[in-house]
Amino acid sequence: MQNFSEVQLAVDALKDRFRAGGAAPGEEEPIGLILGTGLSGLGASIEDAVRVPCEALPGFRSSTVQSHSGRFVLGRLGPRRRLVLAQEGRCHLYEGASPAEVCMGVRVMAGMGARSLIITNASGALNPQFDAGGLLCMTDQINATGRSPLVGPNADDMGPRFPDMSAPFDAGLRDLALECARREGIRLERGVYIGVLGPQLETPAETRMYRQWGADAVGMSTVLEVIAARHLGMRVLGISCMTNKNLPDCMAPATIEEIVAAAERSGEALGRLLTAVVTSM
Repeated sequence: MQNFSEVQLAVDALKDRFRAGGAAPGEEEPIGLILGTGLSGLGASIEDAVRVPCEALPGFRSSTVQSHSGRFVLGRLGPRRRLVLAQEGRCHLYEGASPAEVCMGVRVMAGMGARSLIITNASGALNPQFDAGGLLCMTDQINATGRSPLVGPNADDMGPRFPDMSAPFDAGLRDLALECARREGIRLERGVYIGVLGPQLETPAETRMYRQWGADAVGMSTVLEVIAARHLGMRVLGISCMTNKNLPDCMAPATIEEIVAAAERSGEALGRLLTAVVTSM
């Protein structure tokens, strides 16, 4: 569903809340950030920040996931004090959210003037050469949710009816991320991310199937947000914290508490990487 009338109401409300907090949205193009599971701590690095709860805006639903704070942050990041608009936390299909609700944040960021978007998440490593606790730069994606945010009448003034997805992630931003990782001494893998519905974790047979499909990491978010962003013509960079390792022949039990804790441990390296990328953009 393409809910751009609701998006505009949320954009107007968010601008009003930011102005009331002393910010001046619209004077400079912000860089969009989506901070996923266990990664909202990066928002603390944003200076001169004005924070607005998502639930205070029309069209947004509250996240039921404990590790997702659910708010927008407008402020400055890095030594060059680049303007960023961060969404701390997101809602998911498995919470009962519609694709339009899942992609509300992306569309609002575009409405606020963001033309580049950095998406982060937590995932399980499928590639046996990747390690738990490592970072993955997404080169491509597989949408295994069975849903799309573009179903229904198309808003032709916002994007094409059949958007091209031959390059869901921007090659220039990916190269920049890899160069920043090299400078920061951070190992950054490259690979394909598959997004599934959830909330149950993967069985050994599903893990084997996803790997055979060509996926290197699996998670329960991101793919719909990327589709919505590309529909709007945004440049997208995707970085995932691989919190656990899925090996189908020796699967170890995993809990969401362990996944969140692992994402938080990876947060320091991710924060340094994103700060370097934003500074260099």
